[in-house]
Amino acid sequence: MYRDATVAVVVPAYNEEGLVGETIATIPGYVDRVYAVEDGSTDGTWAEICRTADRINAASASRNGFSRRVVPIRHDENRGVGGAIKTGYLAAREDGIDVTAVMGGDAQMQPELLEGVIRPVVEGEADYVKGNRLMNEAHQRGMPRFRYVGNRILTWLTRIASGYWTIGDPQNGYTAISLHALEEAGIEDMYEYYGYCNDLLVRLNVAGLRVVDVPRPANYGDEESHIAYRSYIPKVSGMLLRNYFWRLRTKHLYEGPYSMLALFAAAATTVLGGVVDTIRSDRSLREALPRLLGSLLVGTAFLVGALLVDRDYERHLDDRLDPSVTESPPADGEASSAPVSTAVGDD
Repeated sequence: MYRDATVAVVVPAYNEEGLVGETIATIPGYVDRVYAVEDGSTDGTWAEICRTADRINAASASRNGFSRRVVPIRHDENRGVGGAIKTGYLAAREDGIDVTAVMGGDAQMQPELLEGVIRPVVEGEADYVKGNRLMNEAHQRGMPRFRYVGNRILTWLTRIASGYWTIGDPQNGYTAISLHALEEAGIEDMYEYYGYCNDLLVRLNVAGLRVVDVPRPANYGDEESHIAYRSYIPKVSGMLLRNYFWRLRTKHLYEGPYSMLALFAAAATTVLGGVVDTIRSDRSLREALPRLLGSLLVGTAFLVGALLVDRDYERHLDDRLDPSVTESPPADGEASSAPVSTAVGDD
């Protein structure tokens, strides 16, 4: 328990034999519940989870009404990391856990940093907290160059789709979510592929929930990425585009001042659609060029207008927090009570 709040950690694991046991064993003592979700692995991941769970549960007394600290959960077939996290989230919601974090089963997320992720949720400053490797230049240098460039692109695509214009590093999996958010954000329908984190941000925004980023370092160990980028990029890009229009339709189309945003977006879509029709027409390029350039300029202006209106109306829902103390494992299973200072800026 952390400051009278129950805490859980979801550990999604797919083919993480040799790493998942270490991940579970090093989770801080103030965590009440660990949901270790094995996602249809083909190696010894499930056996390692069960051995680790048996050892920890045998040595741990019941706490806060939970007879087991580590709960092994197994998928019959691989559903993707989003599917594994969804399973853990639903279990935490069923148990009424106050704050639920995620730590990948690849031992990549330092357990001593967990306190800084859950603290803003416990203190009521956010409904969802996520790590951000782009907030600190030293952390950025720890990222391979191709990941850094891809991360920057996904950051802006996700900002547009989600309406959280201050967030960065949307693929960062070190997160914490409140029980209220699990109840309000439509977790049952969460995307199950690697873009789950981007999809969840859109759902949180539609539910009017507050999101903050905290700085987290990059840490690449012995894990192997399971992402196939040739399929990942088009899948996640398509999902973000669908989610953008879903957010506009669901949240903004019929709501008072937000109707202006929908008007700008509709105008941009109509004008830019006309650009495409012009390109596809049988007219010569010389004849179509003036109309094409004019439509492109007008459509771009409407699009920029829509994004500016969106940013203005959504600015109250996200922020950046920079812990003002060194985060270290709490003594005797208790978490420290150090304050958090706010530091807002752009990437």
